[in-house]
Amino acid sequence: MLEGLTGVISGIISGMGMGGGTILITILVCFLSVDQKVAQAVNLVFFIPTSLVATIVNIKNKQIDWKLAIPIAVLGAIGAFAGAFIATKIEVGMLRKLFAIFLILIAIFEAYSWYKKYIKKN
Repeated sequence: MLEGLTGVISGIISGMGMGGGTILITILVCFLSVDQKVAQAVNLVFFIPTSLVATIVNIKNKQIDWKLAIPIAVLGAIGAFAGAFIATKIEVGMLRKLFAIFLILIAIFEAYSWYKKYIKKN
């Protein structure tokens, strides 16, 4: 049951372009006791259909700047290959710590952005 709910929530967030994989990996590791490397591999498989559907919808709505998207996609694929290679060489404990640092940095950035928008109001 939790696996299905995880998929639906991650899919919705992914379709909105907000990184459903971050949610997926966190739930798999923290609540379903899945190994970090397995969770990241599941995320990669999960990413294929969700990104394909989101891409089709965005193409249909003419919301893709191809001059921007193509170089980012190519370089992103190269980075993904390098990251996957590095991840296979790193101990699981270190990978968890790096992922936690990544999540903390995202949280700080989001909190600061929210603060600037709603509290500070230049």
